Amino acid sequence: MNPISRLLASRRAALALLAAALALPAAWAAAAVPVQGFKVVHSYPHDPQAFTQGLFFHDGFLYEGTGLRGRSTIRKVEIETGRVVQAVELPPEVFGEGISQWGDRLIGITWQEQTAFVLDLRSFKLWRKFNYPGEGWGLTHNAKELVMSDGSAELRFLDPLSFKELRRVRVTADGRPVDQLNELEWVEGEIFANVWQTDRIARIDPRTGRVTAWIDLAGILPDDQRLNADAVLNGIAYDEKKKRLFVTGKLWPRLFEIQLTKPSR
Repeated sequence: MNPISRLLASRRAALALLAAALALPAAWAAAAVPVQGFKVVHSYPHDPQAFTQGLFFHDGFLYEGTGLRGRSTIRKVEIETGRVVQAVELPPEVFGEGISQWGDRLIGITWQEQTAFVLDLRSFKLWRKFNYPGEGWGLTHNAKELVMSDGSAELRFLDPLSFKELRRVRVTADGRPVDQLNELEWVEGEIFANVWQTDRIARIDPRTGRVTAWIDLAGILPDDQRLNADAVLNGIAYDEKKKRLFVTGKLWPRLFEIQLTKPSR
């Protein structure tokens, strides 16, 4: 290659590098996770003393798990009034966390006690217990597995009959791990996970763990209605038949039925 050819090649390479550098911000912007807002469809009463840890919808009612040692309960709640129509107290030494249904059973996990309670869904009578390593935060299920969070960036998938761990999925957004995953809900093939101490819910692809969108619920409950720093978003339930999505929080006086807006970047 003669000197002129080398000079032209060098300039072309430099221009290519400059073009690539200028394109990076655009590529990063394109890779950013889209954000969805919300519209409140209905607002319902909610027990402001309920330290909500888990929530799911079944057969016209909400089932709610509450936390704090000495105050942990599992409840059946009338949506329109917030009235507790059935409840059972968990042992005073445990801190109740997420709950989920599996067939005619209701499963409730605990924070640090490494113990889950399996109740009869109708009577709330204890059927059995099982143990798991580490902490328990949120719980939901798909057609074949239970899905549990533990505050980390990993979701555990459990066999719903033996309760053995089958696999784990690491949750990421823009390639970075997302931890503090708390209350979970299975919604139309995705996992919705609220991120503790934020007003955001992550929509997660259960196969890859990738966050496909953020749901931003900032402002849904005014600051003057939050009793203290613990009164954070924590409660997601989905009515699959009527496509209704419900959210609430620890110590919140309201439960909200919401519709999601289109994602924006």
